[in-house]
Amino acid sequence: MKPELGSSRRWGPWVLDAYAGVWLFIGNDRYFPGVYVQTQQAIGAVGTHFSYDLKPRLWFSLDGNFWYGGATSLNGVENIHTRHQNSRVGVTTSVPLSGHQSLKFSHSIADYAGFGGDFQNISVAWQYSWIGKP
Repeated sequence: MKPELGSSRRWGPWVLDAYAGVWLFIGNDRYFPGVYVQTQQAIGAVGTHFSYDLKPRLWFSLDGNFWYGGATSLNGVENIHTRHQNSRVGVTTSVPLSGHQSLKFSHSIADYAGFGGDFQNISVAWQYSWIGKP
């Protein structure tokens, strides 16, 4: 489960989005081979997007995030080497195809990778919105 709280502020075509959340985990009492209990601490996360809107569904943004925590324990013994402390930076753009459709392109890299997360990500997504006029 990841409860999250966010806020957005607009200055003409400029938009700043910021959010904070926390991943919460339950214990796994059937961890391989079924006699161990694995637990994981919560992971706190913050992120932001600073974007510029050229027209509806045509926008560009700079993105960043940071997360910390999540050390795992096996039968109550914590493994501090599994604690996350990572951040990523990236760019995203959305290009309209029609009144309700758009393509979204994004690229991100590890800004800091304390545990995992040291990779590049490139994604393309097709978006369809049922909200608003075409």
